Amino acid sequence: MKELKFKTNVNCGHCIAKITPFMDGEEKISEWNVDTAKPDKILVVKGDEIDEQLVVDTLAKAGYVAEAV
Repeated sequence: MKELKFKTNVNCGHCIAKITPFMDGEEKISEWNVDTAKPDKILVVKGDEIDEQLVVDTLAKAGYVAEAV
């Protein structure tokens, strides 16, 4: 399983609630988590067939930005 990390602008629980349907709806994403306590708001995504662009596009649909780290 691949693991990718991204800096995001997902700042709080409300933001997480907003992206949840998009992230959970993407069948290639097995697991994901955002550490909102850290300044870079690191999103960790796991899945067998994920790539950076898939995650960036999925977050963009929810109105958020992700940058690979």
